[in-house]
Amino acid sequence: MERRSVLAMGAFGAAAMVAGGIGAAPALASPARGPKPVGSGDPQSLRALGAAIDLPIGSALTPQDITDFAAVSGGQFSVVMGANAMKWQTVEPAQGSYDWTDADQLMAFAKANHQLVRGHTLLWHNQLPTWLTDGVAAGTITKSKLWALLEKHIFTEVGRYKGRIWQWDVANEFFTDANPSGINPNDWWIQQLGESVIPQAFKWAHQADPHALLFYNDYNVTGEDGTNAKSDAVYAWATKQRDAGVPIHGIGTQAHLDTQYGFDPQRFQQDLERFGKAGFKVAVTEADVRTFVDAAATQVPTDSLAQFAQPFEYSAMLQAAISVPAVISFTVWGWTDSLSWVPGTFSGEGYACLYDVNQQPKQAYYTLQKDLELAAEGAPRRAPLPRA
Repeated sequence: MERRSVLAMGAFGAAAMVAGGIGAAPALASPARGPKPVGSGDPQSLRALGAAIDLPIGSALTPQDITDFAAVSGGQFSVVMGANAMKWQTVEPAQGSYDWTDADQLMAFAKANHQLVRGHTLLWHNQLPTWLTDGVAAGTITKSKLWALLEKHIFTEVGRYKGRIWQWDVANEFFTDANPSGINPNDWWIQQLGESVIPQAFKWAHQADPHALLFYNDYNVTGEDGTNAKSDAVYAWATKQRDAGVPIHGIGTQAHLDTQYGFDPQRFQQDLERFGKAGFKVAVTEADVRTFVDAAATQVPTDSLAQFAQPFEYSAMLQAAISVPAVISFTVWGWTDSLSWVPGTFSGEGYACLYDVNQQPKQAYYTLQKDLELAAEGAPRRAPLPRA
């Protein structure tokens, strides 16, 4: 396995991001040699084990993850991102009136715990402020005004955290799940401004912070549905845009899995590899593995085999990430079932995270822990076999 170098993580480098500094880049260091995690001296934490192979392990966080469960949120992860903290609906709930409370809290927490930050997300059809969508529907926000509002949003938010965000999910979920796949003509942004809105968002984000790594982020871009239709479309589009000068630095695979469907670890790894071979950085951005459960409050799997399938699928994703040097981070979409998005989105499902509803680590956690440990140490050497 090749070791990753955070010297390639962006012009500013991980050390500058961790320190939260802005200006000339200092001497760079990998997370493995960086500041000791605050709130955790555990060499077996996921962040410590990931640092040993230069693979940052991260989680999306809610404000409650920060205030109520800071020990795990700060001790287990070296990368954090806001589940909702940086979405347009959150930061500008009323036009021209900004609320940076959750985003600033996340940034302060990351700085205190020496964590890198992923920004999520600048251009998405969901969680837009109602003043924006209602204004467009009513005709009071014209096409030209919408362009101007988007430009202002990107420059305001990216500029606020310039030099402190490692990766930005610039554009999120624009491709269809159809075969063949393509940019979704029914996407709100595509309907309003056309396909050119996506590359323009990348250009503006790069102007606002030239040091941040800019990602296109989507689900099912690593063959989770059993085909490569969407992966092929994103690959073709991203390479074309990048070759035309659009500053797309990476591809984010959300990696939301469900044990009721098939999962092909080999296809998953091959897709990571081809994005990497094309020159893109790659990030697993929102990993979780859901299954059917008894109730949202308890989230006990109703199928006993799911308790084996869940850690297997987590492990297969991490092993693929470990095996592909282009993968620069592995992030889960929340770490505790008690705060998981799954029960509220998928009826009858849950058990998607690494920790249960009581914030106790599950088998999936220990499986990832062992995968990282083995990756650092390698397989044990054995005595030579006798001749047959």
